[in-house]
Amino acid sequence: MALRHYTLDFKLSAAVDSSSTVPDLLSIFHEQEMTETVHETNGHGYLGTFVGKNGWLAILRVHSHGLVTVDLQCYEEDDFAQVDNLLNALESKLKVILNGNITRIKRLPALVRGAEVDRYWPTTDNRLVEYDMDQLVYEEDSAFQNIKILHSQQYGNALILDNDLNLAESDLAYTLAIMGSGRENYTGKEVLILGGGDGGILSEMVKQKPKMVTMLDISFKVIDACKKYMRGTCGNILDNLKGDCYQILVEDCVPVLKKYVQEGKTFDYVINDLTAIPISMEPEEDSTWEFLRLILDLSIKVLHPSGKYLTQGNAENMTESLGLYEEQLGRLSCPVGFSKEVVCVPSYLEQWVFYSVWKK
Repeated sequence: MALRHYTLDFKLSAAVDSSSTVPDLLSIFHEQEMTETVHETNGHGYLGTFVGKNGWLAILRVHSHGLVTVDLQCYEEDDFAQVDNLLNALESKLKVILNGNITRIKRLPALVRGAEVDRYWPTTDNRLVEYDMDQLVYEEDSAFQNIKILHSQQYGNALILDNDLNLAESDLAYTLAIMGSGRENYTGKEVLILGGGDGGILSEMVKQKPKMVTMLDISFKVIDACKKYMRGTCGNILDNLKGDCYQILVEDCVPVLKKYVQEGKTFDYVINDLTAIPISMEPEEDSTWEFLRLILDLSIKVLHPSGKYLTQGNAENMTESLGLYEEQLGRLSCPVGFSKEVVCVPSYLEQWVFYSVWKK
C-alpha cells in the first residue's frame, strides 16, 4: 500500500486572519465527512487537521506571515476524481476568500510515499527528482554494496548502487565522455578500466580495436546483474570474462595496481570509473578523498609517459568539490596537466564534468 501526498500553497502579499479564512472552508471538509481538530500554535496562525472516515488526512495551515498551505494524504487506490474535486473546491474557495491578496498559487503533483518502486532520487546538490521508475528488476546485497536495477519508461533499466543512480541504458553520453568524446585513438593501445562493472566502457572500447583492455571490478554480482538486465549498455561483452582483446578481472583494483607498479607495467590509457569526486569539503579527513588520491597516484604511476588518465568528475555546479579535486592533481608524484569537458548525461538530469589528465 502507498500514500499520495498532495500540496496546495497560496503565497500572499499580506498576512490574513484565520478567523476570516477558515470558517468558509469547513463545509468543504465536512462534505467529505472529515472531522476537524484545532491545534495550538502559540500565536503563529491556524493549524487544523481533518481526518476522514476513509482514512484521509488533511492539514490546513494559515501561517501568520502570509502563507496558506493545504496538505492532503490519501491512499493510492482511492478515487482520484474525488480527491481532485476536494482540492479543486479548496482552491476555488480560497481564490474567492483571498481575492486581491494572492501573489502565487502552487499545486504540485502528488508525492507517492511507501510505494514498492522508489521513483525519487536526489541530484548532487540535493534537489529532488521524480523518475518514471515502474518496476524493480533486480535487487541484491553484495559484500560491498546494495545493488538495484530499476526500469524507467524513458531511460530503460538503471543501475543503482547504495541508492545512488550510477548509469541507465540511455546514458551512452556518459560512456563516450569518459572515453574522451572521440578525441582519443585506442587502436592498438593498452587500456586499463578501473570499475566499469556495467560493461558500457568495455563494450564501446572493443569496437575501437585496442591491443588489450583490462577491466578491474571488485563485484561479480554487479557484472552478473548488468550482463542480465543492462544489455542496452553492455551488449554481450560481459557474457565472457575474456575475449580476443580484453580480460575482466574480478578483483580489488588497489592491490592489482600496486602489483603493476612493482612490475613496471604501463598502459596507454587508464579510465577510472570507480567513483565520482566526493562532495565532502574535508579532503584531508574524508576516507573517500583518501581512496581517490590513492587511485590517482597509482594510476599515474602505471601510465605510459605519453598516456592519459580519464575519469568522471561530478556535477558541474559542485564547483568547490571540483576545485578541491584539481588541487589534488597538483599534489601527485609527478606534475600533470588536465582538461575537462561538461556533458549532459540523460538520466542524471544535470550537467556532468569529465577530466582528461596527462603527465607533463
